[in-house]
Amino acid sequence: MEQKIVLITGGSSGIGKSVGNYLKSKGYKVYGTTRNLANYPDFKDFDLLELDVRDIDSIQKAISELLEKEGRLDVLINNAGVGITGPIEETPHEEILKTFETNFHGPLHMIKAVLPQMRKQGNGRIINITSIAGYMGLPYRAIYSATKGALELTTEALRMETKDFGIHISNLAPGDFATNIASGRYHAPVMEGSPYRIPYGNTLKLINDHVDSGSDPIQVALMVYCILNAKKPKVHYKVGSFMQKFSIVLKYLLPDKAYEKLLLNHYKL
Repeated sequence: MEQKIVLITGGSSGIGKSVGNYLKSKGYKVYGTTRNLANYPDFKDFDLLELDVRDIDSIQKAISELLEKEGRLDVLINNAGVGITGPIEETPHEEILKTFETNFHGPLHMIKAVLPQMRKQGNGRIINITSIAGYMGLPYRAIYSATKGALELTTEALRMETKDFGIHISNLAPGDFATNIASGRYHAPVMEGSPYRIPYGNTLKLINDHVDSGSDPIQVALMVYCILNAKKPKVHYKVGSFMQKFSIVLKYLLPDKAYEKLLLNHYKL
């Protein structure tokens, strides 16, 4: 069987690195991406390409380099992403735009770049790493939720547009996993005198505690492997604790105000 070629954006750390190492152990040829190769001189887990999902020229260069080496691309995993927290009123709009550029526009740039090759091959798999947070508007995480929710919906349409090309596209929404995402997240400052100071400060601590106590990202890697081996992949997959996944079910079962009250109680607001 021909070795499958996988490209994982944001593959140098966290979930991306975990997925890359697991797929490599299963016989896949893995390429990860990072915005700055110079920061990873000793990275030996798998091949790294320099790529910024916000920069179309950077994307085209990396894809061309990969195809020159391998001649094909079987799997794209859109994993690169950034976090953002803050009251909507007090979050600088330039930070909102930056987050959408990475979490939403970035995956679209990547998909547009690989579709011609996958269509030429007559097959391909694309997995968009979204978030359980993308299924609901979370207080002080509205922008992050919006970027991931937008990607979930866009994938639904993309599947229908590409169904005749042998290309399968799925979303995988993780819950809280123990990664370094908090270190790179943009936090709107908790400002003295702000009407949001106390509730936002408390919520921010709760969010960080959830990440610190999150599950091993190998669970995401195992789910990615299952999706890649599914004959007919579904649109939406979730991976996380029972309550995180059940929270999505409750959103569809409960009246809006009842669900809102559950979230308010969870965040102690």
